[in-house]
Amino acid sequence: MGVIEWNVDPEIVKLFGTFPLKYYGLLFVTGLVLGYLIVKRVYIFEKIPVENLEKLSTYLFIGILAGARIGHCLFYDFAYFSKHPLEIFLPFQITNGNWHFTGFAGLASHGGTIGVILAILLYYYKTRASLLKILDLVAIGTPITAAFIRFGNFMNSEIYGKPTGGDYGVIFMKDDMIPRHPTQLYEAFSYLIIFGLLWYVYKKTNLKKRRGFIFGLLLTTLFSARLFLEIFKENQVAFEESMLLNMGQILSIPFIIIGIVLIIVSSIKNKIETV
Repeated sequence: MGVIEWNVDPEIVKLFGTFPLKYYGLLFVTGLVLGYLIVKRVYIFEKIPVENLEKLSTYLFIGILAGARIGHCLFYDFAYFSKHPLEIFLPFQITNGNWHFTGFAGLASHGGTIGVILAILLYYYKTRASLLKILDLVAIGTPITAAFIRFGNFMNSEIYGKPTGGDYGVIFMKDDMIPRHPTQLYEAFSYLIIFGLLWYVYKKTNLKKRRGFIFGLLLTTLFSARLFLEIFKENQVAFEESMLLNMGQILSIPFIIIGIVLIIVSSIKNKIETV
């Protein structure tokens, strides 16, 4: 009772008989599109030209993919990719001189977050738009993208949790027959709740008076959820076994601190301006 056997083929179909279309990639793109549409709605509501978002979205798309990929290679598998640097940027694995299409197997959410922030900084440098305003606006749609990425992880039967120790959980049959915590779904639904919170706060908050507040709230809530849920998650790489906190938790802490600082600073600034 309470056990779900999960054995879905992550590959939907092979395009042109060679290139696999996978649920992960489809859900990743869906998350990006939905996040974009939500932020577009906010831009329209704020009476900001949508053309500005279209320019920004190019920076964001490159930033999230490059950041997530490089982050995975640096944080989780540096020993391998330091010897195979071409595979960081190419969706192929090179074995004995033969190239095998694999897609980008390995993306890190912390790296993606850093990539997005760097992309926004570059956009700010080019346009001199309000940095904190952009961060606040983009933050609103970000949890939706993050949630769909985790749905993709679930379809891939990856980044799953530890055994539940009972007759409940999800059996990821591609690996073993042990009921486990579906931590991908825990994270995905947490991010959807965070999106609802951010949307509510956005509707109740004057962004002009509290620049950086929503972005700070995103960092604090999203990475606090990640920090907590990592407790139930299997370590992704062997070197984490000897660590008090795993890599996901360690990388989450700086983002939580930055988020708290932004919330405090924006709140103090708002109080000073209203006195």
